[in-house]
Amino acid sequence: MSHDEKEEVVKIPVQRGLLERIFEGALWKTRFFVLFAVIFSMLGGIALFVVASVDIWEVVVNVFTTYINHLHPEHFHENIVSGLIGAIDLYLMAIVMFIFGFGLYELFISEIDVATGGASKILEIHSLDQLKDKLAKVIVMVLVVSFFKRVLHTPYEGALEMLYFAGSILALSIGLYFLHKGGEH
Repeated sequence: MSHDEKEEVVKIPVQRGLLERIFEGALWKTRFFVLFAVIFSMLGGIALFVVASVDIWEVVVNVFTTYINHLHPEHFHENIVSGLIGAIDLYLMAIVMFIFGFGLYELFISEIDVATGGASKILEIHSLDQLKDKLAKVIVMVLVVSFFKRVLHTPYEGALEMLYFAGSILALSIGLYFLHKGGEH
């Protein structure tokens, strides 16, 4: 075809059938089922925040009652630190729930208008890959905190166990380095 012949070709609009329009409209509206995941993610996040806050309150009350009674039980410091780390772990899991809920909402329903123009960009999600990256980073932090909590209560009885402990810290450090290096920093 020459250049002149290309200009003469007129595309005829394809007429969509009534059934096709109805089906596509219904198909598009099924995205609102994502709201179940959004709502329950938010409720799960709120529940985790409440539980973590109650855990911290219990640690604080335990510290004050222990020192008021002039007691200093065995493993007192480890138990306090463990309780606080457990609460941090729950807070991080709550953040995972919130990021997941916000991300699903922005990907499938609509942008959150109130969040645009805000100082924090952490909850802005524009693709599924971006959502997975943000979730993965927070989940890795949850695992790091869980590891730290478990390490507090692990007895070390020999040099080989200490070597394993040092190796696990090295592996964790290398993993965090590459996680940080691969991010948008």
